[in-house]
Amino acid sequence: MRLLITGGAGFIGSALVRHLVAQYPHYSVTVLDALTYAASLENFPEALRSNANFRFCHGNVRHAAVVEELAASADVVLHFAAETHVPRSLHDTVAFFETDVLGTQAVVAAALKRHVKRFIHISSSEVYGTADFVPMTEEHPLNPTTPYASAKAGADRLAYAYHVTYGLPCLILRPFNTYGPHQHLEKVIPRFITNAILGEPLTIHGDGSHSRDWLYVEDLCQAVDQAIHADLSLFQGQAINLGTGIDTPILAIAELILDVMNKPRSLLTFASDRPGQVVRHTASTEKASRLLGWRAKTDLNDGIAHTVRWYIDHPEWWGRHLWMRAVTITDSDGRSSTY
Repeated sequence: MRLLITGGAGFIGSALVRHLVAQYPHYSVTVLDALTYAASLENFPEALRSNANFRFCHGNVRHAAVVEELAASADVVLHFAAETHVPRSLHDTVAFFETDVLGTQAVVAAALKRHVKRFIHISSSEVYGTADFVPMTEEHPLNPTTPYASAKAGADRLAYAYHVTYGLPCLILRPFNTYGPHQHLEKVIPRFITNAILGEPLTIHGDGSHSRDWLYVEDLCQAVDQAIHADLSLFQGQAINLGTGIDTPILAIAELILDVMNKPRSLLTFASDRPGQVVRHTASTEKASRLLGWRAKTDLNDGIAHTVRWYIDHPEWWGRHLWMRAVTITDSDGRSSTY
């Protein structure tokens, strides 16, 4: 099988590449990535980079000719490429729509023109906004609350439109809050972990009651693996949530990290809430179980402990990203805040 993975040098994409190469060494895996600040070739071990069945192409998904050329040699396209950080989308909205929407248009058009057998679009639970009901099924209204979420919602529906209008053989996956090794420090769990390693405060925005469904990255990779290999006729054109069905507040996550690391809870500090903050996300897992035969297996305590250990063991990987742990935005009243 020949796979094209856009955004494959980022956190989730590179985890999937490592998973697939290990599980299916005879597959051909091509990665297209622009190598923005959140991606790195260091996410691929040297043995993988020298693997004859692995190919890396440095390029932007908005470059239609490049995407089309690579899609011509692919059986399956997995579209991960996106700008993903919510606060950064408040700071630089245009980049998110250029990559997430226009980039997706280039990829779906190339997949359609080159007659790929399967197109898997990686969306996000953020497209739902705050939960109107729990658990959140795939029929939950799309009420995105931030520029990032709205860009992902646009891309999500664009992939669906190409299925309905042109017959693109697609599946849309909506992962909930994914965490694990190799995640950029702008995201809350690696930021909390590295702050704790350095003995610095863990800042909670709001009162810490905002709750998320936390999905360990290896579980997500297994779900995508299932989506690659399952009978497409069972779910073509569908959107499927990927989550655990359990939500945990941000404050509890910070406390768990401190406890695992034997750090004092006095490191916890509180600041003003982030604009557009989602109050609660909890995935319905029924559809993923029924159509993909998949359920998340990693307990939150185990996933956090493994993630903590990885960051403790790899300071050379995250040390250079310390300055990017937070981004400063200016609100409509001209006030600056850091998130």
